[in-house]
Amino acid sequence: MDFEVIAEGLQFPEGPIVMPDGSIVLVEIARGTLSRVWNGRTEVIANLGGGPNGAAIGPDGAVYVCNNGGFEWREISGFLVPVRAAADYTTGRIERVDLATGRFERIYEKFDGERLGGPNDIVFDRTGGFWFTDIGKTFARHRDHSGLFYAHTDGSHLHRASYPAVSYNGVGLSPDEKVVYCNDTETQKLWAFDITEPGKLAPGTFGQRGRVVCTLPGHQLLDSLAVEENGNVCAATLLNGGITVFKPDGSFEHVALPDPMTTNICFGGADMRDAYITLSGTGKLVKTRWPRPGLKLNF
Repeated sequence: MDFEVIAEGLQFPEGPIVMPDGSIVLVEIARGTLSRVWNGRTEVIANLGGGPNGAAIGPDGAVYVCNNGGFEWREISGFLVPVRAAADYTTGRIERVDLATGRFERIYEKFDGERLGGPNDIVFDRTGGFWFTDIGKTFARHRDHSGLFYAHTDGSHLHRASYPAVSYNGVGLSPDEKVVYCNDTETQKLWAFDITEPGKLAPGTFGQRGRVVCTLPGHQLLDSLAVEENGNVCAATLLNGGITVFKPDGSFEHVALPDPMTTNICFGGADMRDAYITLSGTGKLVKTRWPRPGLKLNF
C-alpha cells in the first residue's frame, strides 16, 4: 500500500479524528496527551496523564477520551509495545476535553463501585450516547475481565451491556445503527451485537448476547476499528500488521502495512476516502487513499 507520512516521532499514537480544518486530533498513549497534528507539526491539546486511548467528538463538540490508566512500556525488536499496567496505575476513566482550552474532566471512573479497568475505544450513536469498550487491565499475575458499556455524556448514566469478555477493543456501529461491532483482541474475533434501542442489546442464548462474525486464523490480534459506508468493518491488526477488512458475512481481506503495531484507522476528506492510520510501534500517522468511502461519524 502506498501512503504519505503525516507525522512521525509520536509516542504510540491512537484514536485519530479528522477535524473540519484538516488537522488530525489523536492521542499519544505513551506521552499521556491529546494532541493535534497539522501543517507538519504536532501540538499538545491536553496533558491527560495515564493512557489516553480511544477518542471521539461528542454532540457538544468536545473530545471524549477513553483513558486506560497507563501502561508499562518496552521496546521489542525496535517497536514500542505496551505490556502491563503502569506502576502508578490507579483506575481507567472516561474524560471530556474542551478543544478550545485544553481543560478536561473525568466523567466516569467507576461502575457499581468498582474501577473501570482500561477503557479503550469509543463511538457515538446518533442520539448522542456512546458505546465504549473496557479491555480491562493486565498485571504481573492476573488480569481483569473486559466489557462493552453504554453511557451518556453528562455523567448521569452508565451501564454494562456485555460482560464478561476476554479483551474487547475496537468498537463501531453499522450504518443503520442496528449493530454494534467489537473486536476481541486476544481471541482474534470480530463480534456483532444487535441493538434493540439506544444502549440496549438483543438477548442471546446462554448469557451471550452477540454473535461471532469471524475468527482470524493463525496468530494475529485485532485492535481498533472503523466502518465503511457499505457496512464493511476495517480492523487494525497487530503482529500481522495492517488493516483487515471484514464483510458482514464474515469474509475478509488483509491490507498489509510495515508496522506490527498498526492500531487504528479513520476516514475523512470530501469523499470520505482519505484513510488515516496509526502505526504506533514506529510512532507514525500515515494517510492513504482507500478504495471505498468510510462511514461519516455522527459528530
